[in-house]
Amino acid sequence: MHVLMVNGSPRPHGCTYTALTEIGKVLEEEGITYEIVQVGNKPIRDCIACRRCTGNGCVFEDGGVNEFLRKAKEADGFVFGTPVYYAHPSGQLLSFLDRVFFSASPAIFAGKPGAAIASARRAGTTASVDVLNKYFTISSMPVVGATYWNMVHGGSPEEVRQDLEGLQTMRNLGRNMAWMLRQLRSPQAPIPPQEKKVWTNFIR
Repeated sequence: MHVLMVNGSPRPHGCTYTALTEIGKVLEEEGITYEIVQVGNKPIRDCIACRRCTGNGCVFEDGGVNEFLRKAKEADGFVFGTPVYYAHPSGQLLSFLDRVFFSASPAIFAGKPGAAIASARRAGTTASVDVLNKYFTISSMPVVGATYWNMVHGGSPEEVRQDLEGLQTMRNLGRNMAWMLRQLRSPQAPIPPQEKKVWTNFIR
C-alpha cells in the first residue's frame, strides 16, 4: 500500500514537511510506503473554469497537476499538508487542488482515505484543515482523524519538534491511516492502539 502526500509549503523542509515525515515514519513502521510531492515553492496557475477537462487531467500541463494525477491513480491514501496564512491554507496548494479535483475522474479518489494537516505559529489551523477536508468530502473519500485536530505548532522545524502533542497527533494519524487502509481491505483489522496523551502548552 502507498500513501501520497502533498506539501503545500514554500519551504520544502519546513514545519509542514516535519509533520508529514512524522506521519511517514509510522506508515513505514506499518509496512506502508509514502511519497511527499512538493507543490508550494513555485507559482501554480489557478483553475480558469475552461471546462476542457476530460477526466484525465488538466488541459494545461504546468504545475505538476497531471503528473500528480498519474501517481494518484496508483495511491491508496492521501495526506495534504499546509502552512497557515491568514487562517487559510496556502494559495499554491488551493490552486493545485482545485485543478487536481476538478480535472480528475471521480474514480481516482473515491473510496480512498484522505487526511489534512496544518502547521502554524499560533492560530488558524482548524479553519485551514476544514478547507482541505472539503476536497475529501465532495469526492467520496473517508476522512482520517487522530486524537486531536491534525495540526502542529511552531515557527521552525525545531519548534515543531518541541510540540510533543502535535507530533503525537501526527503519529496517531499515521496509525489511523494505516488501520483504515487495512480495514478497507480486511474488515477484521483491529483498531490501532493510541499513545498515552501528551499535553503541550505553547507559552514557553
